[in-house]
Amino acid sequence: MAVGRAIGPAGERTARRAIGLMSGTSHDGIDVALLETDGERIFSFGPTGYRPYSDSERGLLREAFAAATTLADRSARPGLLAAAEDLVTTAHAIAVATFLGDNGLTPADVDVVGFHGQTVLHRPERRLTVQIGDGAALARRLGIPVVYDFRAADVAAGGQGAPLVPVFHRALAATVARPRPLAVLNLGGVANVTFVGPDDGQMLACDTGPGNALIDDFLRARTGAPFDAGGALAAKGRVDEAVVATVLRHPFFAAPVPKSLDRDDFRRFLALLEHHAVEDGAATLAAITARSVAAVVPHLPAPPAGWILAGGGVRNGTLVSMLEEALAPAPVETANGVGWSADSLEAQAFAYLAVRSLEGLPLTFPGTTGAPAPLAGGVLCHPPSEAGAKARASA
Repeated sequence: MAVGRAIGPAGERTARRAIGLMSGTSHDGIDVALLETDGERIFSFGPTGYRPYSDSERGLLREAFAAATTLADRSARPGLLAAAEDLVTTAHAIAVATFLGDNGLTPADVDVVGFHGQTVLHRPERRLTVQIGDGAALARRLGIPVVYDFRAADVAAGGQGAPLVPVFHRALAATVARPRPLAVLNLGGVANVTFVGPDDGQMLACDTGPGNALIDDFLRARTGAPFDAGGALAAKGRVDEAVVATVLRHPFFAAPVPKSLDRDDFRRFLALLEHHAVEDGAATLAAITARSVAAVVPHLPAPPAGWILAGGGVRNGTLVSMLEEALAPAPVETANGVGWSADSLEAQAFAYLAVRSLEGLPLTFPGTTGAPAPLAGGVLCHPPSEAGAKARASA
């Protein structure tokens, strides 16, 4: 891979090639991305890939979410959680192997893999966050060092453990000439925002509320479809303003930043749409996502001068239109529109975070997770020496 122009502050660290993996709370599949970075500067963006989950795999993951609600020990894997963890690990191993083959790469071409795993429970108020996926097993299977368990150190120290991507958003923000302050919004199952201040040094971040999760769960229950493709159903529907107002009265939206959510914290509100037409329910849920993003603006140091949207929600045109209306007069752009990858941005982030972890650089900050101080994180797993030697001998 050719090294491109270095972005960000100069440093003496060595550039590394890292693969980032992300399986989000929408549990649709695994994003894969290659990045070259020293943990501060981004040297180049490599290829990206995607491995969808099958219907049966999604079904097992949904069951794992339900089973995880009773967990009190983050290392416990009772019942089907053990099977779900094996599935997640195996699916990620297949995703990486396929990605390497598709791009003419070998394990020896990659310095580290950043493995987020699959979040099944996030309860920072109980100092508990659970991401299933066996980092040591993945390192053995790939013959590549793996960094995983990115959230645990922050939560153990009293932080929210989420969002984790703001430090990568800050590095990305340095690549675009846009007025400051700038907001980068990720529309995953849960939506989160990073506020980048005028000098690019100030960071503030939080989850804003539901992203795609409620829309996806509603559509799956009512139609069997995994999501509202293009926002077509929502475009035909009518927003129930009373339901939107009810949801936005939840104390979460009045709480100061930083703050974070579990994927299912707002799922009970789907009962309010039980008798709505599918189109009206989809429109109302899209409006809830858009209005909850706008509700964070008063909690920021200043209104953002512009917004850049990433994540799967960017493909929902109706949601994007609602965000443009809710965030006006600030302009709204998509990540693809500014030269980033809307679909792969979080996978790229975990490649970046893996290298920061190797370098001992902080992943989380008081303004992004409420951590008491900037904190390093992640657990490094090396492949067994024999497996590593074989992998490199095959190069």
